[in-house]
Amino acid sequence: MDLGIKGRTALVTAASRGIGRACADLLAAEGCNVSICARHEVEIQKAAGEIQAASGARVIGCTADLSVASDLDSMVSRTVAEFGGLDILIAICASPRRGNFESLTDADLTAAFEATVLPLARLVRLVLPHMQAKGWGRVVTVQARSVREPIPDLVASNATRPGAAGLMKSLSRDYAADGILFNTIVPGRIFTERFKGGVAVSDMDSAAYYKSKLSDIPLQRFGTPDDIASVAAFLVSERSAYVTGAAIPVDGGVIRSI
Repeated sequence: MDLGIKGRTALVTAASRGIGRACADLLAAEGCNVSICARHEVEIQKAAGEIQAASGARVIGCTADLSVASDLDSMVSRTVAEFGGLDILIAICASPRRGNFESLTDADLTAAFEATVLPLARLVRLVLPHMQAKGWGRVVTVQARSVREPIPDLVASNATRPGAAGLMKSLSRDYAADGILFNTIVPGRIFTERFKGGVAVSDMDSAAYYKSKLSDIPLQRFGTPDDIASVAAFLVSERSAYVTGAAIPVDGGVIRSI
């Protein structure tokens, strides 16, 4: 299936590895110009070189901390200067700290908002004029299943990630007339380095931890970054022309809500 995005320019955040890297790989393979970002210069330049070598696409790597507004401005400006525009944004932001309600301070809750909602709002504010100028745009954010149901001991995530999805829903209505679509991906348990890090804060060894996390997934496997990237690629394509304001689970059935 031709996704119709060859020659489009995409910006993917948190793309040196994991879900962001898988999204960047797939968009480059589809013929997009791709700008990727992460906090560490060596890692992001290595990833950019690998993606370009594998796909033949034009790829640049930008060092950016999503919590720093000036970094976002520089990243978007460089992308537009390099490729002449910006059509697609895949925004993957940081995760709030773990903890139950009593363990969280006001500063923790503020930091959670600044990690999940604020960078997304800032990025959209920066890319919006470039999409409006073309009358076409796609914005996808990858959040967490706390958008759809609370996760134990992740109260800060439960409090803020639904806000990110709510922002996307609002934007989908406000900018539909400009031809810009906004959608949220709600991943389940995806086997990334971040997910593996859960072993360290559990009281189980890795085998027991993974078994416990697998037990209530109907498809009986963990998701992969490619599972998320495949849905993201559809959502940023011409083929998704009638999909906006959605929060789409990619979760193997683990989310119990409808």
